[in-house]
Amino acid sequence: MKQLLPEFRSALLATLVLAVVCCGLYPLVVFSIGQLAFREQANGSLIVDKHGVVRGSKLLGQNFAAEKYFHPRPSAAGNGYDAANSSGSNLGPTSQKLRDTIKERIEAYRKENGLKETDSVPADAVTASGSGLDPHISPESARLQIVRVAVARGLVPATVAALVEQAVERPQLGFLGDPRVNVLRLNLVLDEINISR
Repeated sequence: MKQLLPEFRSALLATLVLAVVCCGLYPLVVFSIGQLAFREQANGSLIVDKHGVVRGSKLLGQNFAAEKYFHPRPSAAGNGYDAANSSGSNLGPTSQKLRDTIKERIEAYRKENGLKETDSVPADAVTASGSGLDPHISPESARLQIVRVAVARGLVPATVAALVEQAVERPQLGFLGDPRVNVLRLNLVLDEINISR
């Protein structure tokens, strides 16, 4: 028993030291670095409107279904855009269910945007991303929605087209990723224009 007491004391001391370092000091250092060097990212990359209201995160997609809004990619996350259930559909290219779903989405996309049956539809307009939370659409998908959004808002299509072109984000460092449009940011700009009219 006397031999176990020093071992027990050493183990207890090691546990306390590790608890303080791993559960106290380390998180405090990481939190401090995040707040000092990467404040926006550490706090969720939030988008705040000119009235100071948080409208969402530039990293998470939201569902916009009204005609006056640009529509995001479809989502397979929970009931759609549910960050607690972020996931893809897990349906592979040989899945009949996936093919049927994409066919339905293509028909719906063409109908809501006034496209002909022969007009091509961008893949991102009818397929969900791996996370189901992608906040971006391709510039092509945004351009195909311009007329619908302009008519619903009573704007000239050229005005909406100019806003889309301004919203196109270039690849990071000039070569990482593809050009993209953040749907939430673009829709907020449109809302501000309608308010100021």
